[in-house]
Order: sequence, then structure tokens, then C-alpha cells
Amino acid sequence: MIRIGKISYWHVHAWDYTKQAQEHPDAQIVAVWDENPQRGKEAAEKQGVPFFESLDDMLAQEDIDGVIVDAPTSMHKEVMLKAAKAGKHIFTEKVIAATLQEVNEIVEAVQNNHVKLTVSLPRLNDGYTLAIQDILKQGLLGKVTLVRVRLSHNGATAGWLPEHFYSLEECRGGALIDLGCHPMYLTRLFLGEEVVDVHANFGYITGKEVEDNAVASLSTASGAAGIVEAGFVNNFSPFTIEIHGTEGTVLYGTPDSKLLIRSSNKEEYKDAWVEVPVPANRASAFDQWVSHVQEDTVAEENVAHAIELTKLMEASNRSAKERRAVRLDELQA
Repeated sequence: MIRIGKISYWHVHAWDYTKQAQEHPDAQIVAVWDENPQRGKEAAEKQGVPFFESLDDMLAQEDIDGVIVDAPTSMHKEVMLKAAKAGKHIFTEKVIAATLQEVNEIVEAVQNNHVKLTVSLPRLNDGYTLAIQDILKQGLLGKVTLVRVRLSHNGATAGWLPEHFYSLEECRGGALIDLGCHPMYLTRLFLGEEVVDVHANFGYITGKEVEDNAVASLSTASGAAGIVEAGFVNNFSPFTIEIHGTEGTVLYGTPDSKLLIRSSNKEEYKDAWVEVPVPANRASAFDQWVSHVQEDTVAEENVAHAIELTKLMEASNRSAKERRAVRLDELQA
């Protein structure tokens, strides 16, 4: 049984991860710490576990094996460095941290202290992602020329996002670093090559401190381009994937949750759009983390995707602020 200390209930998905831990036969939340003591005490009481006023005191408990991190993004470096140095395995909400420099410090601490780190990048494990990866592997689209992924909701216009999600200090960004993480890591995955630079534009439709409408354009050395779109200001915007290549196109979510293909490289896909079966999701990031802890393995692919995600987010934030394209090799490691 992996005994878990919960670090904060700040994030909107904090209770989702609590539920995953509660439902896993080999995991158990046994303690809570929160930078907001009232919120933390209420969460601990609800679960019948102790609340710790001090994070150091919780991490000092020898019977705690790992932590789930849902603290403000601005606190990720602080809490994860402490957890790693205390020898606690770490499952964290994305992003690992807002800058590459912070991420490198965290990853170094994780490696030096031999703890298992897994980052919640859930859409990497979804069936449509697995199906699209298979299509790309078969070469049915030819050379990929453009990837566009969009994810948006009405959290800012309908008023259901918590107010602290509009704090630049806590979140280190808005729609892009929160919701846009998902289309960002998917776009990078489907491009299949390193991104050279990023040019981002942010909008402030509702006048919040952080952007609520965002687009980031990704450039590659081969000429393939990526378009990442995210927003908090849309009622009926479907989650959408488009991948175009020299020999074909794949569409998902336009608007139904169907995967469609046209391709010159396969006879049955030449003359009309064909729906491709979507397989079941593979194990969740949380389940994978538990397995890594149990089997003493390392989530190399997951962490590599998470590091790349932070690089793209840091470049996007700089680009929007400086109103120019930002090369990834400009980032301070």
C-alpha cells in the first residue's frame, strides 16, 4: 500500500486525484497539508485523516511514501524540492513548474533522491491519441505539415472557475498554462519533431489579470507548424484535433468525438472520410505512477513530455509579453 500525503487542494482537479487515490487498491491518502489551513482542515476532516500545519512535519512522517501535488503553480518548486529531499515519490498536476530552470532543479532533486516523479498529462493516455499515433506511425498522412489542437471552455464567462485561477502570481499564467497545456503537449507529440520557436498571442476578453483567450504558433526546422488554442470564454467550443500531411488529414472532435481520416496512401481512405475506431484509454497517469513506485521504474517518457511542455509554456509567456517569436534555445536552463 502506497501511503500518500496530499499537498494542497488549490487546484480544481485536486479532488479528482483524491478520488483516483481512494479508488486505487494500492494507494491511500493518509495526511493533508494545505497553504490554506482552513481548506486543508476541511479536506482532511472529510477524509478522516490528519491535517498538518507544517509541510515539513508531514514530509517527516516515515510512513508516508509519496505525495500528490495540487498546490499553486508558483509553489511547485518549493514543495517538490522538499518532497524529493524527504524521499517522497511525487505525482503532480501539470505543469511541473513554469520555467525550465525550475523544472531542471526539481528533476535533479528527484533523480538525486531516487524518487519516482509522474506528471498528470492525461490526454497522452486517451484512446484517440493512441489511434492518431498509430496512424502517424503507419505513414498514412505522409509528411506532417500542420497540427492544430484546440481546447476551450466558459469558465471565465460563466463564472465557475475559482477566483484564484486568475491570479498571475499563483498560476504563472492563464488559459494557456492551465487549459492550454493539453493541446500544447498533444501538438508537440503529433508534430513528431522539436519545436524551434514559439509565437503566442494572448487576449483578455473578461479583463482578468491573466489571459482568457490564447493562441500559440509553433515552428519546426522542417517547416511543419503547430497551432495551440485555449480559452476560458467559449460556451460551445469542442475539443478539436486537426493533423494535415502531404498525403492525408486526420480530424477529431469536429464537433463529435469521432476520429476521421482521408489518405492517398490507402485505397479505402482515398475517396471519402472514414471513421477510425478509437481504442480504450490506457492506464491513467496516476495508475502509472503507482506502478513506477511499486516496480522501481522511471516514467522517462512522461517526464520528457512534461519538461518539453514547460519549455513551450515559458516560451509562450515570454513571446506574448515581448510580442515576438521566442526560440526555445533562449530559455535559461
